[in-house]
Amino acid sequence: MSDSALIGAGDLDAPFATRAGATISRRRFLADQSALAERLPANGPMLNLSTDRYRFALGFAAALLRGHSSLLPPNHLADTVARLRARFADVYALVEGDGDSHGLPTVRHREGDGADAPPAVDTVPRIDDDLVAAYVLTSGSTGDPVPHPKPWGLLVRNATAGASRLAASLGRADVRGVSLVATVPAQHMYGFESSVLLALHGGSILDAGRPFFAADVAAALALAPAPRVLVTTPFHLKTVLDADVALPEVALVLCATAPLAPQLAARAEARFGAPLVEIYGCTEAGQVATRRTVAGPEWRTFDGLAVSGDGDAVTVSGGHVLEPTVLADVLEVENAHTFRLLGRSNDLINVAGKRSSIGHLNFHLNSIEGVVDGAFWMPPDDQADALGIVRLVAFVRAPTLTREQIVEALRGRVDAAFLPRRVVRVDALPREATGKIAVARLAELAARRAGDGER
Repeated sequence: MSDSALIGAGDLDAPFATRAGATISRRRFLADQSALAERLPANGPMLNLSTDRYRFALGFAAALLRGHSSLLPPNHLADTVARLRARFADVYALVEGDGDSHGLPTVRHREGDGADAPPAVDTVPRIDDDLVAAYVLTSGSTGDPVPHPKPWGLLVRNATAGASRLAASLGRADVRGVSLVATVPAQHMYGFESSVLLALHGGSILDAGRPFFAADVAAALALAPAPRVLVTTPFHLKTVLDADVALPEVALVLCATAPLAPQLAARAEARFGAPLVEIYGCTEAGQVATRRTVAGPEWRTFDGLAVSGDGDAVTVSGGHVLEPTVLADVLEVENAHTFRLLGRSNDLINVAGKRSSIGHLNFHLNSIEGVVDGAFWMPPDDQADALGIVRLVAFVRAPTLTREQIVEALRGRVDAAFLPRRVVRVDALPREATGKIAVARLAELAARRAGDGER
């Protein structure tokens, strides 16, 4: 039986996290997670509802000490939690303050985590590599969350590969002492990998917060020790760049969860004065590849990983991917370590015999000057018109534009077959914390606004 350390080698008095500018050491973290582990129930798994990123890391580590898995669902809606409880009989919730635990057995964080003087902790626990450290859950076609097990040894290898690629992108030997300010929840696979795991096994310093508004992002970056990396999504990045706030110097911007427009990447690099690197990955395989968006469309796999196949039948294997895994995207594979991303398999649409992807259309919609946010939605087949053709709907936040102006701007960017039949103006789109929009949420919005936006 093999095992791996809970945190990577290094000075235990080095920073593990910062909270509002105050530093929390690795030694303090080990003491806090040990104390929390003693208060956990005998059986798990844990549903970690901590919003504070340091406390999320504490909960994750404490669960490992007790031999419990952590559940990472796509959201924490009451229905999702009820489905988790039906699947995992002994699930309990870890929450902060008076946070809602959705009726689950509850453990609450104690106030003051990370605030006391460094304790006399000198031993780093070791965790069985075969322990399922986390179940990353995706929404199945029936609504039941589908669990993807992540053994501890695999996550350590994932973190090591991610740290190596991040260091190379920064021009450094390693990422020790690099501050990570993330707008992405720690419960999301990308946020988990690019903040919590990098702090545990890369020596990076995670910021305990999760800033959302542009001013909060700027403030969090200003308080974090340099060098700083902003871990974000295309939606959050655009929000920050559109705001009139002064942005502190960063060493790198990491972006993921959706394809990023090259124009937005170039704008970000100019504004931050730093390179922007995209991460490509999926729930099943974790982080797979990166690219510097302004340098071209090619993605390069992480060390040890290789892709094979082509089109919508591409697999990734090696490294932290235990067995060949089919990717849910359409890729143009150039060689075992380089590919282009053409679109998601479930994102491709066919209108009047012509093919495109929702991602491609969303890119052009959001490229229109005056569009603050927008998303296309493809209605089901039973909503076809008199000719038997399903027409697209566009939901748009664009206070200064008319529906006609939006359609006319699209006309110069996309084939006429993909011009929306309806342009529904909204005050805000139903985005999740990662910036994504569930198709079901758009369907609900379309039903509520039936008939609105016809042209």
